[in-house]
Amino acid sequence: MAELAPTSGEGEYRLGFAGDTFNTAWYLARCAPDVAVSYLSAVGDDAISGQMADFMRVSGIDTRHLAIAKGQTVGLYLISLDQGERSFSYWRGQSAARTLADNPAALETAMAMSDVIYFSGITLAILPQDGRDRLLTALSEARARGKTIAFDPNLRRRLWSSDSEMTGEIMRGAAVSDIVLPSFEDEADWFDDADPAATARRYQQAGAVTVIVKNGRDPVFYSETAQQGEIPVTPAEEVVDTTAAGDSFNAGVFARHAAGDSLAVGIRYACALSRAVVQQRGALVPLLPTAQQAEAAPTT
Repeated sequence: MAELAPTSGEGEYRLGFAGDTFNTAWYLARCAPDVAVSYLSAVGDDAISGQMADFMRVSGIDTRHLAIAKGQTVGLYLISLDQGERSFSYWRGQSAARTLADNPAALETAMAMSDVIYFSGITLAILPQDGRDRLLTALSEARARGKTIAFDPNLRRRLWSSDSEMTGEIMRGAAVSDIVLPSFEDEADWFDDADPAATARRYQQAGAVTVIVKNGRDPVFYSETAQQGEIPVTPAEEVVDTTAAGDSFNAGVFARHAAGDSLAVGIRYACALSRAVVQQRGALVPLLPTAQQAEAAPTT
């Protein structure tokens, strides 16, 4: 989506491009430059759509699976900040991304060319029901062929018509996924989970193999088959903007997964990356300062 993010000037905003799954792709391209990162979506045929596609390519993201929808444009959101916490205003009605699952053959081709396929609850929320069904079918078939499917529930109630639609479709997404990366605060609100272990258990019962539960300043809880554990979180000294905290965390996990590191090592790396991101303004920020590179480096 096109992003209007506040600058340090009162009432001033900067135009950029961001969005939950794209943020993860952008950070992954930087954390793991040897990993091929592609993005499957759709843009319009207007000027801002062209700028978005160019930005993806310049960022090192393969756009061969980016469809162009004639007569359409991209979605827009505006970020408001209050002591580092963000809220959003969205304009999605004309977003070409709502057509990303319209072509089953294109879905199959894109997934056949990938090893790990990542989507989110927002991906599901913006699609009409038939598109959502097509995407979930394609993901299920890709998983059956040995692809790894990763899913962040990213619960956003305002994008859904009802509570039951949101929770039901989120669990459908989990059912086709190997890796689920929920945030406990949201899960507790909408699924009444008593603790992160309950969140992990629910998603594993749905069919996931690995669940990594983000929990703000509290330890990250993970469960992988019979193995469970917690990774302590070092809080950021100053939280400036939490816009891409979870998205960058996910990228860190995927980067270390691609490198063959253990899950615990990946989570530690992801925590350090997310901590650096929230201390800067905007969804997409420069990579870790030199002083923090060693802290984020994976250890065994």
